[in-house]
Amino acid sequence: MKNIISIGWNNWLKGHKESVLLFDSITAANEIALMLNGQWDGCNGVIITSNDEIAVNTAAKLLQATWCYQGTSKAVLNRVTTDEILRRYAIGERNFVNANLRCAVLATMKLSEINLSYASLSWANLSQANLSKADLTAADLSQANLSGADLSKAYLMRANLSEANLQKASLQGANLSGANLSEVNLSGADLTGANLSLADLRGANFHLCNLSGANLTNAKLIESDLAFAQQSSPDSSITSSQFHPKSR
Repeated sequence: MKNIISIGWNNWLKGHKESVLLFDSITAANEIALMLNGQWDGCNGVIITSNDEIAVNTAAKLLQATWCYQGTSKAVLNRVTTDEILRRYAIGERNFVNANLRCAVLATMKLSEINLSYASLSWANLSQANLSKADLTAADLSQANLSGADLSKAYLMRANLSEANLQKASLQGANLSGANLSEVNLSGADLTGANLSLADLRGANFHLCNLSGANLTNAKLIESDLAFAQQSSPDSSITSSQFHPKSR
């Protein structure tokens, strides 16, 4: 579906001379696209064929939104409230790319398959939340509370999880390639079949962590850090050939 939207977007761009505007919220972009007869990109961008800044400014003022031209600067999304996330998720919206959820309280919430890539979630409380198959690519989850959370098959490539609490979290089949997991608490976590290639795991707490079948190719860690990791069977033990131990 994403590919179809992207192809349609690019084809439309080629056939028209237009301006691409970025707004500071997804809601504002959607409403202004309707007001100005523009094309909404599903996120915070709008394409308009007639560049009437007076009309844009008037519409933006009505919605108390700010905007800029694409390429001029990056419009940062306003802080999203927990209630707004839950309301929009309940009606089927899953795209919250670049959302500002710093310090948000979303504990025990069911948010499977949500797209929070590039979102700011530092210090957020996501304990026991259902984030299975969620897209958290490059999200900032530093010092977040993810204890007991379901992150099975989640996409966490290049995510910042430094000093996060992942105690007893389920990360089965999760993709954590290139993620920053330094000083993270993984005690009792299930990382069965997880992809940890190129991840920074220096100083992580692996006490009773299940790393059966995990991919640690070129991960940054000290071999002794794995001393307390739990293995489900003798055949699944992790050897030094699977990663490149590096000093702190």
